[in-house]
Amino acid sequence: MTNHTPLSEGGSAPAPAPVARLASLDALRGFDMFCIVGGTQIVRSLVNASGIPSLAWLPKQFEHVPWEGFRFIDLIFPLFLFMIGVSIPYALGKRQARGDSLGQIYRHIVVRVLVLFTFGLMINGRLLTYDVQKIQIYSVLQMLAFGYAVAAVFFLHLRWRWQVAATVLMLVGYWALLAFVPGPGHVIGVVAPHCNVGDWLNDWILGERWQGQFRFGWILAILGHAATAMLGVFAGQLLRSERTARSKLLWLGGLGAGCLLAGVFWGGWVAQWFPGLELFGVDWSRWPIWSPIIKNRWTSAFALYAGGWSYLLLALFYGVIDVWGFRRWAFPFSVIGMNALFAYLANGLCGGAFYAVANAFLGGLKPYAGAWHGAILATGSFAALWCLLWYMYRNKTFIRV
Repeated sequence: MTNHTPLSEGGSAPAPAPVARLASLDALRGFDMFCIVGGTQIVRSLVNASGIPSLAWLPKQFEHVPWEGFRFIDLIFPLFLFMIGVSIPYALGKRQARGDSLGQIYRHIVVRVLVLFTFGLMINGRLLTYDVQKIQIYSVLQMLAFGYAVAAVFFLHLRWRWQVAATVLMLVGYWALLAFVPGPGHVIGVVAPHCNVGDWLNDWILGERWQGQFRFGWILAILGHAATAMLGVFAGQLLRSERTARSKLLWLGGLGAGCLLAGVFWGGWVAQWFPGLELFGVDWSRWPIWSPIIKNRWTSAFALYAGGWSYLLLALFYGVIDVWGFRRWAFPFSVIGMNALFAYLANGLCGGAFYAVANAFLGGLKPYAGAWHGAILATGSFAALWCLLWYMYRNKTFIRV
């Protein structure tokens, strides 16, 4: 690879030599997981207890948009998938460098997908009810696994230019399917709940029996999830390249800004901000070319918009931690990030236990803390989990798939 290409070649190109672990990636992964396992609850509790009117907008950022739109909490899932993509060139590149065969690498990919799928059923799919009639086939970890699998295959077999082409094809193809495939209740160019081909496909294959509350059209949405993972793959190849740190930062920033602008435009927000432009007598906000930003269907514009923020956050963490060397502040996040999967599973399966520990030590403060007691318990519950993660970190116990 040379400095004249923005990404590594991947595919049939010689495997790059092993490189040092990215501290910024561990910290960013930890920040993302902190938001899941305690951060949002702590901030929401603090704001509610404070009663400060000027902060009333903040808790809303921790509630998912019902349909179209974007809030802070809507970034958490795609950011994690993006970071999985970033890690692919590092993890699979390491296996290539040590001489693993393609068969060995694929065995690793398949095992990882199956393990994540199973864990996902435990968290979201009611697998632990041990009742087949109650199992629902959908989970966050499942979608992470499928996005990872597609991106890993593209990384192994396509050079970076073809990776870009495949990602564009997934985004455009997914948009076209949602926008133009006709069916009951569908309006050309409009993505509405249960009136699009993604939802129909899920209903046809899984029916209501296996979907339950998760009628998200996720089968076709794998295209959008895979595109998000590929955006991360591009960042990972960039960071593994021989470019200077300054060049890497500029590329990350440029890719972030480009994806944000593309998401804003394709999402139709520009048309809403500047109404009145007409073509063939139709206002441009009603043209059938938009891909509304909808997390529940992981639309193409959503993938780009969330990907833009993910690039910019990665650039920030990479610049501060790996380039300028300011690392101490990120240690609490790194402790979480080094065992992110364990943190997610522990919070999902044993969250009540951590709350019970916090309540045992801090419950008696309620008469003194008043409105702040909820924030104290939320912080204590997270602290109990973090102490366990710190103990694992100190003893170099890292749970990875």
